[in-house]
Amino acid sequence: MSDRGPGLTLIILGVGLAVAGLLLWSGGLAWFGQLPGDLRWENERARVVMPIASMIVVSIALSVLAWIFRRRSP
Repeated sequence: MSDRGPGLTLIILGVGLAVAGLLLWSGGLAWFGQLPGDLRWENERARVVMPIASMIVVSIALSVLAWIFRRRSP
């Protein structure tokens, strides 16, 4: 591994966080927690949200990205 590996990883993570922040700010992730299969329970004192279906979608997307990056590296 070259000396650029950790630095490049930090840059990619930073850009990814910036993109995620822009999506949250602009409303691009408004679907998160609203899919069928996401559990919600509310009363006057508490609110519980379990985004099960949303997390499955995120897990699949991250798995596909990891698979793509692993195939490209030597």
